[in-house]
Amino acid sequence: MPFEWLVALRYLREGRLQTVLILAGVVGGVAVILFLTTLISQLQASIIERTLGSQAHVVIRPLEEVNRNVLPADGTAAIVQPRAQRLRSVDQWEAIVRLVARTPDVVAVSPVVTGAGFAIRGTASKAIALIGVDAERYRRVVRMDDYMKRGRFEVAGVGAVIGVELARDLGVDLGDKIRVRSAENRDELLTVTGVFDIGNRDLNRRWVFTTIKLAQSLLDLAGGVSNVDVTVNDIFAAERVAELLRAQTGLTVESWMQTNAQLLAALRNQSVSNTLIRAFVVVIVAVGIASVLVVSVVQKQREIGILRAMGTSPRRIMTVFLLQGGIYGLVGSVAGSGLAFGLLAFFSRVYRNADGSALFAAELDPMVALRVCGLAVVIGLLAAALPARRAARMDPVQAIRM
Repeated sequence: MPFEWLVALRYLREGRLQTVLILAGVVGGVAVILFLTTLISQLQASIIERTLGSQAHVVIRPLEEVNRNVLPADGTAAIVQPRAQRLRSVDQWEAIVRLVARTPDVVAVSPVVTGAGFAIRGTASKAIALIGVDAERYRRVVRMDDYMKRGRFEVAGVGAVIGVELARDLGVDLGDKIRVRSAENRDELLTVTGVFDIGNRDLNRRWVFTTIKLAQSLLDLAGGVSNVDVTVNDIFAAERVAELLRAQTGLTVESWMQTNAQLLAALRNQSVSNTLIRAFVVVIVAVGIASVLVVSVVQKQREIGILRAMGTSPRRIMTVFLLQGGIYGLVGSVAGSGLAFGLLAFFSRVYRNADGSALFAAELDPMVALRVCGLAVVIGLLAAALPARRAARMDPVQAIRM
């Protein structure tokens, strides 16, 4: 074994209590960093998945109608009269769909017809959101196939796909019929061909999917669509894509980052908090390693002086203490990774979602673990640099006399 390794390991064995304490600090620091990083990243991914699992990343709608100034006949002050709410179509929506499909970062486009209505079965009547879609296109925007409980996400003719809550409220199942009446007082008898559970009770109770043509007929929107839903390959690029489409089309274009601004702010604040915690842990671990090695240099002054007097070069003396810092970081990071995995396994069994599924998975990202372990070794070396430099510069004569 090289001379530097022999001396470094000997110093670590001689100061067992110091070694154990600083290793415990490094193990705890690495475990905290890995545990929090993995936990927060998984929770954020789960929140985003639950939020975006039922909506498009970008939605294109017609421009909002402005209010009208009405001048009374008697010449008094004008009255601002809001325009009556009415369902309008996206102007030249076929051209818009082709334009969006050619836009960079866009992976799926789906025209949608949506409006208010009622689902009626016997004496039961429920307010619904009638949604007309092309099933093949829409399932690329929202993964409806993953949410299907019974039947398939296919709409044709007078078929309809409804949520589990609405099916329960109306007492229907596959093959049963419900009558749908729109706000325009048009109605149609539909056959239930699928039942979904999207994980949101309100949406499960309100959404009713039909074909685009049937929705256009019921909502009196012949040949038109109320919005165009878009999916992008990077969810955090949605706002940039929305700005580009807004400039190209002149229509109302909103990204999920606008409609979920509070959620996005919360995720960012969570990430900032995690970064601050990791920074404080790194500083504490570095100070701990440096302080222990400074004490070690003071305690080993005579031995260092003897080694220097025997011809040991300053570089080799410096290497001895750098090795100690690296060993602290390496051993502590490996043990800390194991502790982090144990914490994830324990808490994943304790904390569950409302449906009993795991809130997060007990798994470590190998790349994240390697980066944290590498960071621990680097911090150990940097923390040991000052004590190592001090030991290397020590005058052998003065060190022996002390």
